[in-house]
Amino acid sequence: MSASLLLAAAPDHITTPSVAYKALAPIFIVIAAALLGVLAEAVVPRRERFSVQLGIALVGLVTAVIWVGAIHGTSLTTPSPKGNNLPFAGSLAIDPAGLFIQGTILALAIMSTLLMAERSVDVGSPIVASAAAVVGSPDDRRLAQSDRVQTEVFPLMMFAVAGMLIFPIANNLLLMFVALEVLSLPLYLMAGMARRRRLLSQEAAVKYFLLGAFASAFFLYGLSLLYGYADSVDLPNIFIATRQSGKSDVLLYLGLALLLVGLLFKAGIAPFHSWTPDVYQGAPTPVTAFMAACTKVAAFGAILRVLYVGFSSSSWDWRPVVWGVAIASMVVGAVFGLTQTDVKRILAYSSIAHAGFILVGLVALTKDGVSSVLFYLLTYGFSTLAAFGLLMVVRDADGEATRLSQWSGLARKSPFVAVVMTILLMSMAGIPLTSGFTGKFFVFRAAFHVAAPLVVIALIFSAIAAFFYLRIVVLMFFAEPPENGPTIAIPGWSTSVALTFGVVVTIVLGVFPQPILDLAVKAAHLTG
Repeated sequence: MSASLLLAAAPDHITTPSVAYKALAPIFIVIAAALLGVLAEAVVPRRERFSVQLGIALVGLVTAVIWVGAIHGTSLTTPSPKGNNLPFAGSLAIDPAGLFIQGTILALAIMSTLLMAERSVDVGSPIVASAAAVVGSPDDRRLAQSDRVQTEVFPLMMFAVAGMLIFPIANNLLLMFVALEVLSLPLYLMAGMARRRRLLSQEAAVKYFLLGAFASAFFLYGLSLLYGYADSVDLPNIFIATRQSGKSDVLLYLGLALLLVGLLFKAGIAPFHSWTPDVYQGAPTPVTAFMAACTKVAAFGAILRVLYVGFSSSSWDWRPVVWGVAIASMVVGAVFGLTQTDVKRILAYSSIAHAGFILVGLVALTKDGVSSVLFYLLTYGFSTLAAFGLLMVVRDADGEATRLSQWSGLARKSPFVAVVMTILLMSMAGIPLTSGFTGKFFVFRAAFHVAAPLVVIALIFSAIAAFFYLRIVVLMFFAEPPENGPTIAIPGWSTSVALTFGVVVTIVLGVFPQPILDLAVKAAHLTG
């Protein structure tokens, strides 16, 4: 076709899509820090590389979270005209709920970075010295006793955070899929970087990668079916199609079901949870903490956006499915958690049960439901990160003492560690005066008027799940310590800061939650 015909066929007015650089600055900052970390890996001398990488990551995350706070304050006080908060032709939504989730992810990522910076409790770091060394080889044994660290973990984490920031604000399913892969691929690598028990760590990484690939395929297949139904992959257009389209609903329901498989997998919700215990156990503990907190927050942010923005008009069709997976997640997390003998696996099944509790609030389909989910995600993230951070301190000759029997009588060796762990476990169990109780109360209250039977079921399994938290507490304070029990390592400054912040937030949000709760209520708005 000639150039003149192309010009004649072109429309008279072409609207250039808005990019909104200021609104997207937190994402750009994190990506820039990740790229700078890759550059530092190539040019900075090895002796200085760890400090430089840590500095780049912390500066990038702190700058990003400050920027998110500024944007969030502006969006709450002076709302933008319609369309100005939808950059890239509506592919992204810079709304209060998305900003709240982004701020939560960045705050938790800062804590995760501090845990990854720990170099006092083990030789070198919990992160492997060289991921390329063959397990059990002479080089591997030599490097395991050195202070060398695989510093690529910091830029990998920053790329994952960038994907997590895009994931919950994506209004376009294709962009959401890209964000899913950007956050997932670094996690697959990071899961295999444990300094100790490297074979278990690499097995966890392979399992996570294979199952994650299947989940991504389900997501992409569901996306293609929804495109066939709505002639678009934008969530607002899919919403319009659910109300006006004359096509068969088979494509709609099948596409949504496959799409949810990918999202539920990433959130670690039963029955798509099988990777969670193995990966949580095998990955380096700081990486496990990062996955347990940040990935779950990002995944639930994406689930909220998909169901509330794209499929709210068909809620009567997907709400029974959410009921089913919520009950399944609570049952699996509570019942199987009772049989575990490894603390990391107990916390893994705890995260599965908590995913079910969060889904209870999501069923409400009200502003109170959204705000309660946002608040619960914040409280859960800080408690979980602190609990995994505390695991790094209790050690034996082989590394972290994660066997449940090794925690017997821990209060006699270190009353402080036992008390702090008790506070965190009580929060997960939902005991009053902790953030976990406050989060559960508001989630259950929001859902009670529309899903009272589900709330009753959640209360029952919350009580069952409390048993394995209390079992750890009883072992620490009332059981006899083993003869060759674990030692309590003194953590470095970074882990101490992360643990202190996590415990303080857990207590403060249990005693005085109103400011953050008010912020969550104001943020409970999703733009479509």
